[in-house]
Amino acid sequence: MSKTSDLQLSKSDLSGYLDMDLLRFTTAGSVDDGKSTLIGRLLYDSKSIFEDQYEAIKATSEKRGEEYVNLALLTDGLRAEREQGITIDVAYRYFATPKRKFIIADTPGHIQYTRNMVTGASTANAAIILIDARKGVIEQTMRHTYIASLLRIPHVIVCVNKMDLVDFKEEVFEAIKKDYEAFASKLDITDVHFLPISALKGDNVVDQSKNMPWYKGSTLMYLLENLHIANDQNHSDARFPVQYVIRPMSNEYHDYRGYAGRVAGGILKKGDAITVLPSGFTSKIKTIELAGKELDEAFAPMSVTITLEDEIDISRGDMIVKTDDQPESTQDVEVMVCWLNEKKLQVNGKYALKHSTKDVRCVVKDVQYKVNINTLEQIEDDKAVGLNDIARLTLRTTAPIVIDKYKQNRTTGSLILVDEATNVTVGAGMIV
Repeated sequence: MSKTSDLQLSKSDLSGYLDMDLLRFTTAGSVDDGKSTLIGRLLYDSKSIFEDQYEAIKATSEKRGEEYVNLALLTDGLRAEREQGITIDVAYRYFATPKRKFIIADTPGHIQYTRNMVTGASTANAAIILIDARKGVIEQTMRHTYIASLLRIPHVIVCVNKMDLVDFKEEVFEAIKKDYEAFASKLDITDVHFLPISALKGDNVVDQSKNMPWYKGSTLMYLLENLHIANDQNHSDARFPVQYVIRPMSNEYHDYRGYAGRVAGGILKKGDAITVLPSGFTSKIKTIELAGKELDEAFAPMSVTITLEDEIDISRGDMIVKTDDQPESTQDVEVMVCWLNEKKLQVNGKYALKHSTKDVRCVVKDVQYKVNINTLEQIEDDKAVGLNDIARLTLRTTAPIVIDKYKQNRTTGSLILVDEATNVTVGAGMIV
């Protein structure tokens, strides 16, 4: 376990740490499948928690009369979570190994917290789906796999947990693997890995299990450290939503006009011919700047400032794209929405819509269907969309927005709906 003295980093160590890859992953699974315990085991066995943290959860476990140190307490921090022994809200944890940095989103398994899973998984590179070896593939497994597919999470890691309770039998693992593959084949999931583990005992989490010599694959930690995530970003279609227009208004930079934002896709280079949408004005990239230095190119997800050769009217919410590769600019949008609010969606209701850096208003024109995420059935005769429901909607915006399909670009293909009266985010949408 880490000690405070371990935090004394040299400048070279710090530079190397900042340059490391960052992998975001989420956990999903039914109640009591061991999601929080698995994360606790990852943190503990990789020596990513402090001694005082471990001693605190050890004391809490002893006080509660538990026979072992309950590592789930590292992420289940809410009082209600500890009292009920469940995960309710998304808990984020950060840790690093010599190879990579990680952000973990520990999400709930209950159906009534589907919205929390969507929130935690929306930016993930990978999803760890836990299956209880005693129960096999159940409805919650299917639900979470469907959501992972809907959110276009590039990598899915299926961990068959609690193998210690089925005597580490290979045939149990293989049967569950076969059942899962049969269901996942109906969805758009391309990279799936299967691991037999015991989060409680630590088998195949960080260290190779001696109880399952029949398993020849990697441990979970090795897999997380070596997942290829370089291609998870869209590096083909250049997209640069303008977040802020920089005008210093000083003698030194009297005529300076820069456009700051985060590259949402593709690669932008000095001299590239660009078009500004939705206006359609064209120019060329004069400079790309980062922290006072000029760059030859920028790519997702870098945050940079761009200057152009021509003075044209550009505001926050506009998008700079390559002239020969333009997205769609439209006011009619079809989205798959996960409804996040207890107040039901209103057909013909008006909502604020936030897409990338663009703010507009919209009207919900139609509910095409709801999805039964246990059976994947499309329900067309039920238009009532309530909390945790997933539905396909047709929206009409008050001004054009520049969009890609969500499967093409997770940044320019996503949006949120906001209740204008309360300022509460009520829907998370994926453009289809």
